[in-house]
Amino acid sequence: MKASFYTLGCRLNQAETAIIAKSFKNKGFEICDFGGPADLTVINTCTVTEQADAKCRQAIRKILRQNPDTYVAVVGCYAQMAVDTIRDISGVDLIVGNEHKLQIADHINGLQKQETTLVIHSPKISRGEFTIESYGLYDNATRANLKIQDGCNFVCSFCIIPMARGPARSRKLDDILHEANKLVELGHQELVLTGVNIGTYNSEDNTIITVLNELEKISDLKRIRISSIEPTTIPEQVINMMADSEKICKHLHIPLQSGDDRILKLMRRKHTSKEFTNFIEFVYKTVPDVGIGTDVMVGFPSEDNAAFINTKKFLADLPISYYHVFTYSDRKGTASNRMDDKIAHDVKKKRTAILIEQGDRKKRAFFENYLNKTRPVLFEQQNRDGHWTGYTSNYIQVALKSEENLHNTILPVLLGIVDGKNVIGTGN
Repeated sequence: MKASFYTLGCRLNQAETAIIAKSFKNKGFEICDFGGPADLTVINTCTVTEQADAKCRQAIRKILRQNPDTYVAVVGCYAQMAVDTIRDISGVDLIVGNEHKLQIADHINGLQKQETTLVIHSPKISRGEFTIESYGLYDNATRANLKIQDGCNFVCSFCIIPMARGPARSRKLDDILHEANKLVELGHQELVLTGVNIGTYNSEDNTIITVLNELEKISDLKRIRISSIEPTTIPEQVINMMADSEKICKHLHIPLQSGDDRILKLMRRKHTSKEFTNFIEFVYKTVPDVGIGTDVMVGFPSEDNAAFINTKKFLADLPISYYHVFTYSDRKGTASNRMDDKIAHDVKKKRTAILIEQGDRKKRAFFENYLNKTRPVLFEQQNRDGHWTGYTSNYIQVALKSEENLHNTILPVLLGIVDGKNVIGTGN
């Protein structure tokens, strides 16, 4: 029997899909590419924005058009929040919410198409520490995502994720290290720590500092990368470790959302603009060559032109190398959905374009700062024009032309010219 998988959304979803795929492989399924002939198709969904919801529905309908006989299982965040909407899509056989999605293989008792959609869903998600029975199955033995935490207690006014994923909870340390060692045995040279709010990790008084210390002891592990992490949850010790470590990547992604204090307060963010500035400057001064990314939201209710200009200037002045720009959309069940003074769509669209253009210039300037310098690159795959692509420690994507198979190798590369999203390497 063949099974295919499709993931929408964040690195945490990617980590969980890899774990789900391994559980099906353990039961004798052949894992095949999404979109091709398959007896089972699992779609792991996202609900962070209305656009994400729409992409989930589109993905479900697309696979049903391409392969109407496949058994379709929809799991994850959108499955947690929109059971009735998904059930109305003809051809969906199984819906599994976040509480049970990692055990979905245990709920497949046959792959006959169903007239009535089976729903496995719990409105309340368990609290407390957790373990994961399997480990991630990845196509390319280069980087692998390592789930250490789930859920969030922060409840930002625009965010639906605490409802979709439940309260903050941490994975037991021994369980993390068991999967980490297994992934390294399989050839992964870089592990990316993932979760909803990983800086809040706390299992039996072990913190993210403990996780980093223990992972550094794995001899064949070359890189440890910290994924998106909230600014108020990062101990200074982590930054000092990053500065001194040969394994911890010189890269952080720290969500900002707005550079205007009034908007930050309405968003229920845990930091002020000044606190964010102080922390970014501390990181920049402490960690040589650090790459810092952020998230910024445009068009939050009552974001007037002055607030937008504050954010634009704030981002321009900080030593941030890139940013992801999100356009605000109402989410039913969030506090911001009930706020007045919504921003017109055309205004949001224009502001989004302005910040994306500014972010592209910031990224290019960051890349240009490293031209004619040599940096180690972990190569992942070869693109259509024959270039091998991979990332430096500080998250510069590098492309290098080579007749050799560079997959899963770390090589020193002289960075030559900027070409769009890549820096072209000119040798080593």
